[in-house]
Amino acid sequence: METLQKGILAGGLIVAALLVFVDIYLAGIAVILVISLAIAFQIMGETRSLPPRLTCWLSEDARKIVLRNEGNERAVRIHITLVPQDLQFDLPELPVEGRHEFPLSSMIAEAKAVVSYENDSGRKFSRSILISSTGKGDEDLLKPVFPLFGWK
Repeated sequence: METLQKGILAGGLIVAALLVFVDIYLAGIAVILVISLAIAFQIMGETRSLPPRLTCWLSEDARKIVLRNEGNERAVRIHITLVPQDLQFDLPELPVEGRHEFPLSSMIAEAKAVVSYENDSGRKFSRSILISSTGKGDEDLLKPVFPLFGWK
């Protein structure tokens, strides 16, 4: 945790200690708020440096592959392979929240994109993403983590 965050938490504990003399319930509420703030600071620290997460999909006219970096780090040495179209694309880097489009020679209905990339420190990542022009794909935001109620 940073010094400013530690100072805020220490100040909150001091205020909670002073509130004991006013009302024990106010002091309890202050302690609960300080604990909640400490948990929020911890979560913020863990999500500050998320690795790059590249996603790709087909454009509306199915003539371009759209690539986007949804992580908190820059992605470098990006290589995309479209299976079974036997197409390969390379991109030197993609910044945070960056987007790049690769034009295709013709429309494609469905493909699997195998995306491999690295972060700035050299750690390698690889993903396999099903892309489709009909709307079916891997990136379903409402898909539950565990298969519930017959979800397929």
